[in-house]
Amino acid sequence: MVGGRNRLHEMGKVGRSKVFPEGSAPWYKRILDPGSEIVLQWNWVFIVSCLVALFIDPLYFYLPAVGGDATSSCVKTDTSLRIVVTCFRTIADIFYLLHIIIKFRTGYVAPNSTTRVFGRGEVVMDPKKIAQRYLRSDFFIDLIATLPLPQIVIWFIIPATRSSRTDHKNNALALIVLLQYIPRLYLIFPLSSQIIKATGVVTKTAWAGAAYNLLLYMLASHVVGAAWYVLSLDRYTSCWKRICRTEFATVRCNLHYLDCDTFGHDDRTIWANGTDVFENCDPRNDIDFQYGIFETAVKKNVVSASFLEKYFFCLWWGLQQLSSYGQNLSTSTFIGETLFAILISILGLVLFAHLIGNMQTYLQSLTVRLEEWRLKRRDTEEWMRHRQLPEDLKHRVRRFVQYKWLATRGVNEEAILCGLPADLRRDIQRHLCLDLVRRVPFFSQMDDQLLDAICERLVSSLSTEGTYLVREGDPVTEMLFIIRGRLDSSTTNGGRTGFFNSIVLRPGDFCGEELLAWALLPKSTMNLPSSTRTVRALVEVEAFALRAEDLKFVANQFRRLHSKQLQHTFRFYSHHWRTWAACFIQAAWRRYKRRMMENNLTMTELFALDEKEGDETVQEEEKMLTAVSNPSQPKLNLGVTILASKFAANTRRGARKIKDVEMPKLQKPEEPDFSTEPDDD
Repeated sequence: MVGGRNRLHEMGKVGRSKVFPEGSAPWYKRILDPGSEIVLQWNWVFIVSCLVALFIDPLYFYLPAVGGDATSSCVKTDTSLRIVVTCFRTIADIFYLLHIIIKFRTGYVAPNSTTRVFGRGEVVMDPKKIAQRYLRSDFFIDLIATLPLPQIVIWFIIPATRSSRTDHKNNALALIVLLQYIPRLYLIFPLSSQIIKATGVVTKTAWAGAAYNLLLYMLASHVVGAAWYVLSLDRYTSCWKRICRTEFATVRCNLHYLDCDTFGHDDRTIWANGTDVFENCDPRNDIDFQYGIFETAVKKNVVSASFLEKYFFCLWWGLQQLSSYGQNLSTSTFIGETLFAILISILGLVLFAHLIGNMQTYLQSLTVRLEEWRLKRRDTEEWMRHRQLPEDLKHRVRRFVQYKWLATRGVNEEAILCGLPADLRRDIQRHLCLDLVRRVPFFSQMDDQLLDAICERLVSSLSTEGTYLVREGDPVTEMLFIIRGRLDSSTTNGGRTGFFNSIVLRPGDFCGEELLAWALLPKSTMNLPSSTRTVRALVEVEAFALRAEDLKFVANQFRRLHSKQLQHTFRFYSHHWRTWAACFIQAAWRRYKRRMMENNLTMTELFALDEKEGDETVQEEEKMLTAVSNPSQPKLNLGVTILASKFAANTRRGARKIKDVEMPKLQKPEEPDFSTEPDDD
């Protein structure tokens, strides 16, 4: 009974809890995957807001300034700048607060997950475990970075601590408050690590990476320049206070007179007319007070300039000192000044080695392929010089290396594709090759599945002008499908005397069809077929090559390649068959012309014989009539008869010679076996 009650109690608790289907929970109750797209986008937004916040915080150093007139000076606060900086700082604090909330609702990868060996590990989505882990790790650092300490100090603490006996050490208090800058700076590094784990890099392009590192370097210069400004002002006011404490004039110096709030008071005006505080603290005069590295700010009136003027001057000063590691700094014996100079030297060395080094790496990555190509070309030149190649071969090698660089920019496409999954590689090859393959008439008759298999196995081929792709009689290792350029394909029909045929292959044509006949044979041998033509590049040629083993694989796997439609298409577009058909038609035409000539000669001979017989009959009749009157006529008739017989004999001899002439026979091309095998039926 007790166990049953416990089970009923647990069931009741489960029934009271709300169970949401996946993806339908309210937005405020969802737990985010640390590898999701929304978390990655937020990390990018937050890192930008961190950089903006790191830029805003040093602007508090520019709030105090030197006011007054030419004869009397005082310390004031730039109210307009204080309002603007406070507004932007508050907006930046809101982003830090949102980041804390999002981290409470973002899962984490369990460090002891059993699937971590084979993947990224199991993601913990329990809100309680997430909160406990976050509170034990980074919560307090994020909380310190989120607190609006500068606003509280500037608007509440400093006004509350001002009195008639203030000694103007509130600048030091502001400097202590800005130690909050350290945890804010720290947050950038784990955030960058998360982005690198998710995407592999912080920036996607080399130029963006160089700009990012340069931005960090400029940000450091901005911080150093702002710190130099507030320390210069503090050093200037320290001189005032030192002289003020030791001065015995008509009106005793009061530290309250150094504040611009008392600038219009009568006692302050009387004191200003008789004091030597400002003259004894002017570095342009011969004074005992040593400003050291802060002398420039006082001498050039940087502490009393407008905001833009002093900001850009301090930024330039910080950039100059970081770039030179503080080597041109001339310090005094003041300990704070010396420590600040040491900090500048160390910071400049570290930043220059890290950030500028990273920027140089990013910029060099833009030309790494070009440098590799230059080294390869130099090695090729040294090798050709060492092997003493003739100039024509050197020229051909240089032209091929140059053409390959222009076509590929030094990228090994095959290595990139081999590292991708099969499905992704197939889609990429389809995108690159399908439209070009469809231009080939022989492939345009095939279905998409067969074209995908062919596209997956096509490789690019580059040839320069004058290159022989294959010679007549050599083994055919690949079929070429022309994309750009022109090829000359010629044959001598095995070296027969007097036979020569040449055609020009253009984009959309193909060569090496002997390999197709070999691949479609049911039991083809390992010996590759011999080429019946010589193929030479007329200009630079880009083509896709289908190797012998790949073509054999496609022919064996896809029986749809065996069809009568493909057989007719192959015959129509094959240049071997076109050449054979042209020679066959030419031979048939010549046979027809020979028969017509024989018939004409036969008719001529018969006509000549008929005339001869008629002439003989007439001659006999005339003989009988003129035998007595003209005894020389028989000799004339005998000469005509002899000439006619010689003409007939020559005509028969010419006909026999024409009949004996055999036309050169071109061997019929070997036709691929497009029919299916009997076993497949």
